[in-house]
Amino acid sequence: MAKFVLSLHASPSDSDACLSLLNFAKAALRGGHTIDAIFLYQEAIWHASEHFVIAKDEVQLNDQWQSFVDDEKTPLLLCITAAEKRGLDIKNTGPFTVAGLAEFAMSVAKADKWLQFK
Repeated sequence: MAKFVLSLHASPSDSDACLSLLNFAKAALRGGHTIDAIFLYQEAIWHASEHFVIAKDEVQLNDQWQSFVDDEKTPLLLCITAAEKRGLDIKNTGPFTVAGLAEFAMSVAKADKWLQFK
């Protein structure tokens, strides 16, 4: 079985990338693979903003993230550099844990595969 690290680079307004990542992650875990971390980078850091509200008739990504972390216990990491660069309040990041690029790089080095969703 493979050990994956996934990274998301798309903002919440591009829900297709996020949903593709979550669907892949769920399928991989059901298939017996492991996911060491999901890392939010670049514009994806906005998924951790409590001020980002999506219209009620759209997919509620915050609910999707919370459900995923509750069910799967996979670490959801948020790039601190990308967050600070964009002015995101890193004290209130919901289910996401603030992490650095070094932590992400170490996870990738230990993984069999790193997949990016843009």
